[in-house]
Amino acid sequence: MTTTYTSSRRRRISISVAVGLATLAVVGGAVQPTWAAGSTSDRLQRDTGAIRALGVTGVQVQVTTAGGRRIVATSGVADVGSGRPVPSDGRFRIASTRKSFTAVVALQLVGEHRLSLDDTVERWLPGVIQGNGNDGRLITVRHLLQNTSGLHDDLPGYTSPAEYLEQRYDVHTREELVARAMHHQPDFAPGTAWAYSNTGFLLAGMLIERVTGRSLRQEITDRIVRPLGLRDTTWPGVSPSLPRPHANAYELFPTGELVDVTSQVPGDPDSIVSTTADLDRFFRALLSGKLLRPAQLAEMRRTMPVSADVELVWPGGRYGLGLVQRPLPCGGFYWGHDGGDAGYITVTGVTADGRRSAMVSMSTALGDSFDHLLQQQHTADTLVHNALCARP
Repeated sequence: MTTTYTSSRRRRISISVAVGLATLAVVGGAVQPTWAAGSTSDRLQRDTGAIRALGVTGVQVQVTTAGGRRIVATSGVADVGSGRPVPSDGRFRIASTRKSFTAVVALQLVGEHRLSLDDTVERWLPGVIQGNGNDGRLITVRHLLQNTSGLHDDLPGYTSPAEYLEQRYDVHTREELVARAMHHQPDFAPGTAWAYSNTGFLLAGMLIERVTGRSLRQEITDRIVRPLGLRDTTWPGVSPSLPRPHANAYELFPTGELVDVTSQVPGDPDSIVSTTADLDRFFRALLSGKLLRPAQLAEMRRTMPVSADVELVWPGGRYGLGLVQRPLPCGGFYWGHDGGDAGYITVTGVTADGRRSAMVSMSTALGDSFDHLLQQQHTADTLVHNALCARP
């Protein structure tokens, strides 16, 4: 369920991305030089190739410039067997990037006075959070969306090719995964610290359904997907396949084996499939104020420092309500929410005004070592930084 390499199937952060085929297209007009050195296309292609050179089988990128031009770059292959190129509009599982979608719906309900950030989990989901020191009376909606609930994650996942083959079609419900967390004591008292919690966002989805009487999928569809015209954003449910076109997903295991892990039931019951184009439209709409009222967007952007282990992956990172703030090397900050699961790694970045953005989808998780994962993340971060810091 995310990143930065916190995931419902693979791993939770706990200290626990050979240059190949490449294409680049520009939509909406001719490319104009905007980088400090070299053209936009040249720089973007170099940065995309740098990710590929780490061993990532395929990379798909969309950048929107301050002038509204969309630049799409790909590198590598969609399938190591056939060598077919990466599709520029490929679908992928967005993993924890979907947490921003969940948070937007919750905050829209707050703006409609149907929900309060100070409401407790117990009010809406009585008896769900209890036992071993867990107490739903002490955990609020804000705690869930801010990752300050203290709830311990206990999520299933595979760590070897054999485990992948054994577990890839397992189906898990929110209720089951939340119940697993109740077998553990809290990591800390609610509101006293920060720790990435997939369990908290599963509860947020359950809570939204209780408030509205409708499925989380329907709420996200009616409130975000349809209004923004996100035509390629879908829900796989328990299907192990993805709609076409898509690049196959690969996992590099600690044994050094590169395994095609495309076929699997998502470990996140609320999993979303999307594209870089749809994520670009979503995050730019969010940051430009088109999805939330000013008061709720301000709440979403009220941040606190992430934990020390996650800070290694998101240097300078601060977490709001389902939204991450990170510093730009050229000054200022940018926003987004990364995700990593089932071989697909998503890295996102949007300027505070929503005008510039960079969306990166990688179809390999370099999980042979934590250092390799860090290198993948930070190389993708460099692409985002260069795109957002480009001269107007």
